[in-house]
Amino acid sequence: MINLNDVVVKFGDFTALHQINVHIKEGEFFTFLGPSGCGKTTTLRAITGFIQPTEGNIFMAGKDITNVPIEERNIAIVFQSYALFPTMTVYDNIAFGLKIKKEKKAEIDKKVQLIAKKLDLSEDQLKNAVSQLSGGQQQRVAIARSLVNDPSIICMDEPLSNLDAKLRVQLRNELKEMQRSFGITTIYVTHDQEEALTLSDRIAVFNKGYIEQIGTPNEIYNFSQTEFVCNFIGDINRLNETVVDKLIKTGIPLNRQHHHYIRLECIGIGDRGAGADLSLTGKVLSREFYRLYIKYSFDVGDQTIRAIEKNDGLHIHEMGEEVRLGIKKEDIRSYDEQERRVTLQ
Repeated sequence: MINLNDVVVKFGDFTALHQINVHIKEGEFFTFLGPSGCGKTTTLRAITGFIQPTEGNIFMAGKDITNVPIEERNIAIVFQSYALFPTMTVYDNIAFGLKIKKEKKAEIDKKVQLIAKKLDLSEDQLKNAVSQLSGGQQQRVAIARSLVNDPSIICMDEPLSNLDAKLRVQLRNELKEMQRSFGITTIYVTHDQEEALTLSDRIAVFNKGYIEQIGTPNEIYNFSQTEFVCNFIGDINRLNETVVDKLIKTGIPLNRQHHHYIRLECIGIGDRGAGADLSLTGKVLSREFYRLYIKYSFDVGDQTIRAIEKNDGLHIHEMGEEVRLGIKKEDIRSYDEQERRVTLQ
């Protein structure tokens, strides 16, 4: 559907994108993920036509659109600020693009009513000014305005970042259901790892103008190919030399020159650590409640190990309590001097 071939973007002497290669399939929910300034929004703007690549080509459905004007690409965009007209009604906001195309009034009304119904915008809401709506409702209007023109692709740039946490979670679920319902190819930009893992079919992780890894949420989280991705996606413990030496003494062939990590959920606490390759004694330093689970920090000597445990409301470790922690060989992630993943034998 969309192919970026060796796309380079430069602003003067600064290279914002370094030979970006991405293939996005038709009907896919594809996310550009990374910290601020990593190149994800620049890539989106190159696809939509707001930025001209310095080198490389962009193809859509086999057609080279690198030099095609924005208005001829049939790509809809939902901006972070929604870019709605606050004094206009919801109906007129949705109909705006159709009126620009000079479509017939009856056809405009038919399309607006249809898309409003699909996005749960009531007849009364269509009559209201956009400024009277909540943030979540405004987002639906922005999406409706984009979809009513029947685009081939919809691009969303941090569309949930202006909403409160509870509403973000609610609309995240609605976005995914909407995308499945419409079957439209969606390119989504975010810095929020949880958002990316929840919504995406596949993810491209950006770092300093490069793509570190492209993969499914499972591949990105559980099989991080670079040390940057390993650290950026979710919480993780980096094991220090003392713990690494203890693991080596158990027969695990770790290279002391490499960096070794383990996810919080992979640390066996108490009975869950039975059968581990290495058992450590940890003293509870702190605990944080996250509804379904509790996150603990343990002092294991000269390192703090963080781990999570299901919150059953009964078995809660107290401050200062000593607890057995288990580490298994298969849960260790190792990265070499080039920050590339190495597989333990």
